[in-house]
Amino acid sequence: MRAAMRPVRTCAALLTIGSLAACANNAPQPSSTAPQTAAPAPSVSAASPPRSDRGNPPFYEVLGKRYHVLPTSAGYVQRGIASWYGRDFHGLSTSSGETYDMNAMTAAHTTLPLPTWVEVTNLVNGKRVVVKVNDRGPFVDNRLIDLSFAAATALDMVRTGTTRVEVRTVAPPLDAFRPEATVASTTPVVAQAAGTVAAERMFMQIGAFSDAENAERLVARLHASGFPNSSVVSDPTQRRLHRVWLGPVRDSVEFDEIDARLRAIGVAGARLVVDRAP
Repeated sequence: MRAAMRPVRTCAALLTIGSLAACANNAPQPSSTAPQTAAPAPSVSAASPPRSDRGNPPFYEVLGKRYHVLPTSAGYVQRGIASWYGRDFHGLSTSSGETYDMNAMTAAHTTLPLPTWVEVTNLVNGKRVVVKVNDRGPFVDNRLIDLSFAAATALDMVRTGTTRVEVRTVAPPLDAFRPEATVASTTPVVAQAAGTVAAERMFMQIGAFSDAENAERLVARLHASGFPNSSVVSDPTQRRLHRVWLGPVRDSVEFDEIDARLRAIGVAGARLVVDRAP
C-alpha cells in the first residue's frame, strides 16, 4: 500500500477522494431463461500465494474509514455489488505495485490479502471468471469488489456498471509463480524469493511542512510531551517537504492509544503511513 492511497473508483467512472458518491445498482432483473455460463475457470492448484511486499499492512484508512487486511483469504465467500474500472487507470500502479492493465483479469478488494485469486460469479446471468486481486478498493459503501474492464466484459456487466456477484477465493493458477507466466494475458506474476521481500513498518504522520524548522519545532514539542520516537523525515524527491513521523507502531490498538494521547495535548489529524525497509 502506498503511504497515501490512490484515487478511489466507483462503477465505470473513477472518482477522486473528494467526490465519492454511491452508484445505483441498475442491473437488470434475472430472466426466466437458464443462466449462461462462461468458459470454464482456469485450472488451479492448492499452492498458497506469497503476500505482496506492498499493499498488505495490518490496517489502513481511506476517507476516515479503517480497513483491516485479512490474515488469510482461506474460505472467503461473500455476496455483494461489483463495479468496474478501466481506461482512466490503465497503465498506473496498483496498490500491490503491479501495473494496472484494463485488459487483464484482475480486481481490487479492500481487505483480501494481495495477491488473492477469486472466482466471481454474476448472480444475474450465472457467468463467472477467475481474477487476481492485486489492488485496493472500491472505497464506496455497498461495494464488494472492483473488476477490471476485461473481467467486467466477461461477466457482461460493462453496460450496467454494477451487478450482484458472489466472490469466492480459489487457489492460484498452476503457472502463477513461474517467472515467464501470465494470468489470462495479464502482467507476469513473479514469485518472490525467500528473504527478499521488504518489511513494512507502520508510522503515524503527525504533520507535513515546507519549512524544516516548523517540522523540527513540532518534534521538539512531541519529545517534551513524552513522544521520544518522533522524527523529521524529508523526502529526497521533494526537498521542500518535511514530514513528522512517530513510531513505528505495531497495530491499530497502539495507533488509537497514541492518537488519543496526541489529541490530549492538542495534536490532531495523525494518519497511518507505511514505510518499506530496504
